[in-house]
Amino acid sequence: MEIEKHRVVSNKLSYAKGKRPDVPCILCAVASDDPRVDNLRVYREGDLFVTLNLYPYNPGHLMIVPERHCLDVRELSEAEVLHIHRLQVMTLGVLDQVYSPGGYNIGYNLGRTSGASIDHIHLQIVPRYRSEIGFFDILSDSRVIVEDPRVTKEKLEHAFAAAAGANSRQAR
Repeated sequence: MEIEKHRVVSNKLSYAKGKRPDVPCILCAVASDDPRVDNLRVYREGDLFVTLNLYPYNPGHLMIVPERHCLDVRELSEAEVLHIHRLQVMTLGVLDQVYSPGGYNIGYNLGRTSGASIDHIHLQIVPRYRSEIGFFDILSDSRVIVEDPRVTKEKLEHAFAAAAGANSRQAR
């Protein structure tokens, strides 16, 4: 029997307590390709982008982010809301194709007491799997990551490119 290799992310707690890159907004820095932050963006479409979560709950944990800095979903225009929804549908299709999760948690965290750790609105999409690890690992200041984020990024970049190509062909 071969033992799988796992990475434990032990610095999540320091991140949650405020130890972060010296930028005004991490997601604005990702949008502008700032080298001071880890850029895990997998897709960009117009004024939105999709990025991996730096500390994912599960493989394929993504965020849909407007490029313009805003704090609350109520600040989004109707056009932005519709665009986020369309990109959410595309993202679910990509994740279904690449990871085949059993379900999803999808939503916004508005305000610090909700668990929001970044002051920039973003729609979280967390794939859920029947055999996933529970929340114990979060409470113990460690996290087992079952896939290297660079591997996840590469898989999803290719899948989003294919999905975007299919969507543009369908629109013609």
